Amino acid sequence: MSAERAIRLRREAWGFAIGSLFFLVGAVPYYQEAVGPVTAAVTFFVGALFFTAAAFIQLALSGRKPPRSGGERPDLFDWWAAAIQFAGTLFFNVSTTEALITAVNDAARVGDGWRPDAFGSICFLVASALAVVATVDRDRLWDPRARTWHGTWLNLIGSVLFAFSAVGAYVLPSTGTLVSLFWANAGTFLGAACFLVAAVLSRRSIPVRQRRHTVAAR
Repeated sequence: MSAERAIRLRREAWGFAIGSLFFLVGAVPYYQEAVGPVTAAVTFFVGALFFTAAAFIQLALSGRKPPRSGGERPDLFDWWAAAIQFAGTLFFNVSTTEALITAVNDAARVGDGWRPDAFGSICFLVASALAVVATVDRDRLWDPRARTWHGTWLNLIGSVLFAFSAVGAYVLPSTGTLVSLFWANAGTFLGAACFLVAAVLSRRSIPVRQRRHTVAAR
């Protein structure tokens, strides 16, 4: 692993870690009550931006273009995982932006924020599953240290929990209430916790020698 690639992997890990932390904090009911709906919405909005930045770095490291036919199968799964995850973060950007606009002024509601939230959750589920498949032949990846079993499985569990959150956050047309406020918050909190741990562990997987090179490069 080159020093430059190690730097970018660290930035990817930090981006996912910070984004996860914002989502984790934003999902705590006591925090929401203490800061109010606008600040809570800003918390998710900023977290989604970090997710998108990290996902873009991951896609760039995976090559930006699908591997050529006849290439390594794990690389193909890894690329699609990165591409679909990046799309998922964009959906979360849309949903958090709509939520923020609505929190600032309910009369300025620009759309149904639940739909992009649900689409983002589906993208995360598919991407996480593909990443797990890619790690089956981890030694044949473009960089074996870029993906780990504990990281991909934690991300998959986190994506499942985010999906629970999306279901819980659906507003029933007949009553105007959420399917489950508990799962809307708990799914986000626990899912973000899984993403946070996975990001921290992936940061630790970079060899010590590469970390020293990274510090020197800065």
